[in-house]
Amino acid sequence: MKIGLQIPRFDWPGSPGNIGPKLIEIGKAADSSGFSSLWVMDHFFQVSAGYGPPEAPMLEGYATMSYLAAVTERIKLGLMVTGNFYRHPGILIKTVTTLDVLSGGRAYLGIGAGWYERESKGLGVPFPQSIRERLDRLEETLQIAKHMWRGNRSPFEGKYYRLEEPINSPQPLSQPHPPILIGGGGEKRTLRLVAKYGDACNLHLGTPLKGYAPWLNEVYQNREEVLTRKLDKLKEHCDKVGRSFEEIERTVLGAIKISPDAMSTKELVELCKELEEIGFQHVIFNMPNTHEIKPIEIIGREVIPQIAGIDRFP
Repeated sequence: MKIGLQIPRFDWPGSPGNIGPKLIEIGKAADSSGFSSLWVMDHFFQVSAGYGPPEAPMLEGYATMSYLAAVTERIKLGLMVTGNFYRHPGILIKTVTTLDVLSGGRAYLGIGAGWYERESKGLGVPFPQSIRERLDRLEETLQIAKHMWRGNRSPFEGKYYRLEEPINSPQPLSQPHPPILIGGGGEKRTLRLVAKYGDACNLHLGTPLKGYAPWLNEVYQNREEVLTRKLDKLKEHCDKVGRSFEEIERTVLGAIKISPDAMSTKELVELCKELEEIGFQHVIFNMPNTHEIKPIEIIGREVIPQIAGIDRFP
C-alpha cells in the first residue's frame, strides 16, 4: 500500500511571504520520507468544507506542481483533482504533458467534473449549470486526452470541443501516458467513466476531525459501508465495459491529524490496513499541521514502513 500527501491550504504562520520556501520544505520532506504522491487542489478560492474562508490563500495548481517538481526527485505529482471546465482540454493535456516531461515522468492527470460555482463565476469562468453537461464535458476531455497521448493529430470533433490539429510535442515520458485519475464517487456516471477511461479512481474517506463539513464526518463514520458500496459499483461498471477491475488503481482521500489529541501512528496504521481490506491500494492524507513538517516525518518513520509491505493487490 502507498501513502500520498495532499496540501489543501497555504494559510500557515508567515503566509503568504513564506509560501514558496515552506512548499519546498514540505515537498522535500514528503519525497525523502517515502510518500508515493504529492497533490494540491485545483481551486482558485479556498473551499469552505473546513479548510478556510474563500479569501484564504490559494495557489494555482499546475504552477504549484511545476514548482514542486523542481525540488523533488521521486514522488508522483498531481492535482486532486483538476476542475475539467477551468481549462480548454487541449491546453490541459499540454499542461499535464509539460509537468510530466519536466518532472521526469512523475505526473498524474487527476480530473473531475468540477463543482465550485462561486469561484467559477467569481473569476469569470463559464459554469455549466447542468451536472449532466459537466459530466459530458469531462467525458470529451478524457477522449481528447487519449487522442492526444496516442499522438493522433487528426481533428477531434465533439459536442463541446473541437481541436483542428492536436499536436502534442514532446509527448509524455510516462508510458503509455500519465495515469488518468478520475475523482468522484457518483455511482451512475462518474464511476462508469473511471471504468471506461481511468487508470485510477479517487473516493473520499472523510475525516474524524472537528471543524470540517458534517458530511465529511458522516462519511468517515460510515466509511466501510460507503466505500465498499462504491468499489462494488465500480466493479459492476468494469464488468459492463469489459474491463478488469484490477487494472484500476484504487485511491482514497481523507483529512487526519497526528497528535495526542487526534490520532496516533498506531491508529493510522490500523486505518490504512482497514482501507486495504476494503480494496484500496493508495491512501492520500491531508493534515491541518502539514506545515510543521514533523507530522510528515513521523508518518515516514512510523507508518509507511509498516504498510509498505501490504501488497495484496498487483
